[in-house]
Amino acid sequence: MLRAVITGAREAKLVETTVPSPKEHWALVRVTVAPMCTEYKQWLAGTPGEYLGHEAVGEVVETAQPGRVRVGDRVVVQPLYACGSCPVCVQGEHIHCEEGPTPAAFTGSREGSATMAEYLLKPDWLLSRIPPDVSDEDAALALCTLGPSFGAFQRIELRAHETVLITGLGPVGLGAVANAVFRGARVLAVESNPFRAERARELGAEQVFDPSDPETPARLRALNSPIDCAVDCSGSPAAHRLLIDSVRRKGRIAFVGECSQDTVIRISPDLIRKGLTLIGSWHYNLAEFPRLLQVIRRLSNRELLVSHRFPLAEIQTAFETLAGQETAKVLLTTR
Repeated sequence: MLRAVITGAREAKLVETTVPSPKEHWALVRVTVAPMCTEYKQWLAGTPGEYLGHEAVGEVVETAQPGRVRVGDRVVVQPLYACGSCPVCVQGEHIHCEEGPTPAAFTGSREGSATMAEYLLKPDWLLSRIPPDVSDEDAALALCTLGPSFGAFQRIELRAHETVLITGLGPVGLGAVANAVFRGARVLAVESNPFRAERARELGAEQVFDPSDPETPARLRALNSPIDCAVDCSGSPAAHRLLIDSVRRKGRIAFVGECSQDTVIRISPDLIRKGLTLIGSWHYNLAEFPRLLQVIRRLSNRELLVSHRFPLAEIQTAFETLAGQETAKVLLTTR
């Protein structure tokens, strides 16, 4: 089979490797769609990468034993690995599992752990079956396009009459705009990239503010109606503070974007006196997958969430395009 690798700064290619074999309850999936995420940062840095990607859609082609999926099932391959038996897994929150085996520990090899490849291995309970009326590309939206913000909005209970502020309009942030508009909320956003700001407006954002404009914080505070809740998809400490300072008292904020820096949170003015609820949200509960499929089915402008498609063989061009940031979600296809 073919698998994408990063070989150096701004260099990627395909390598030939063996097709992995399923074991026990792990199934072999032929990848049809592999959405690209933050791997382009590794490509830009030139950090070698042999096993790329964490999200995919595909078809089960082999199982080692009878289980939750059968050969021929089309499936969404849920991100990461988990044990399936600890309390968070049992509750459907597999993304927070600390006991999950690594593929190498379970199968004896890392082969099959990459999603930017023709085949992968996954525990059958992390393969969500796709109904016949949903295409592979639409099903891929259930991963890091609509998935993170869907989970966040479930947790902060975004309601139809509310105003929500979204910072960072990469593919995850654009998915947040689509999810919020679908729920009937009034959507405001913050983004400096003109392409993504315009795509957010097309998806239904009422206003998009420029984070580099020094007047943006004052304009947000001067809105006629208060900001009830917010979601950060940027991972920027400056965006974190903007949300904390902009939402109303007793507002709710979910942090979705990964961040390696520290954000200043003032316990008394932010949490005690203002009464804010701050949560981190990574993914959605697996029990919510059918509800997310309903969103995908009924989202009339879902085509705006994907801007580019490349065959796996064009991995170098795909990385170049994604790194240019003039994109929504970028998909790799193997058909």
